[in-house]
Amino acid sequence: MKIAFSTLGCPDWSWDVILATAKDMGYDGIEIRGIANEIYAPKIPAFSPDNIDRSASKLKKMGLSVSCLTSACYLYDRSAADITVSEGKEYIDLARALGVPFVRVLGDRDPQPGKDIDDGFVSDQLGKLCSYAKGSGVRVLIETNGVFADSQRLLKVVEAAGGDSLGVLWDVHHPYRFFGESPEYTYSVLRDWICYLHVKDSVVTEDGKIRYKMMGYGDVPVAETLDLLKNNDFSGYVTLEWVKRWYSELEEPGVVFMQYVNYMRRRK
Repeated sequence: MKIAFSTLGCPDWSWDVILATAKDMGYDGIEIRGIANEIYAPKIPAFSPDNIDRSASKLKKMGLSVSCLTSACYLYDRSAADITVSEGKEYIDLARALGVPFVRVLGDRDPQPGKDIDDGFVSDQLGKLCSYAKGSGVRVLIETNGVFADSQRLLKVVEAAGGDSLGVLWDVHHPYRFFGESPEYTYSVLRDWICYLHVKDSVVTEDGKIRYKMMGYGDVPVAETLDLLKNNDFSGYVTLEWVKRWYSELEEPGVVFMQYVNYMRRRK
């Protein structure tokens, strides 16, 4: 298994600080979900046509990779259907240029399951992006998020979309927290499609709200998931998604990223 952190966890850091931290802490990769004030990866200055070769060269020299480009392409949204596909294609183009293997998309908007999602429309939108990605070396990953944290429901969507350029991003938190799925169950349903993982920990407070915790301080079965992956020879990325961009009160990234490295080292 390889480890990465999402830049969602360090919204105030520059590209250079992100690289230096990943290198110094011993990470294998960095998942891009915005850098500083720019959330849309194709517009990040480090990835502009003038800078992308320099950024790729620096990553290689430092022994780092960009593990995934994490988009905000909401496939369910009929009102922005063309925009969603266009943005997805821009992410695929950037991933190909930068040598990134995965682009994340979403079938639902928020982690909390929504309503009135047309699964057939999501599959159609997903299929369009996968067709575009064919032959590019980039896989489009749909995340276990919202209503699609129900692994059986997500399985039907990916089977309908099909294609070699399609995969699943297993966010371990969501199927467990919102649908009561054990890691063993989710894995048994989606194992043929799982390419990449997000992990984060949390507890549910007395008033029913989710409170995110550093790894091992909540009750999400991350350790059990890691054992399951190890037993099945998973060699991909297990990425910390610390959602500080959305929740500024969370602990600072320097502390959390180092704690995650130590947590993972104890379980390798």
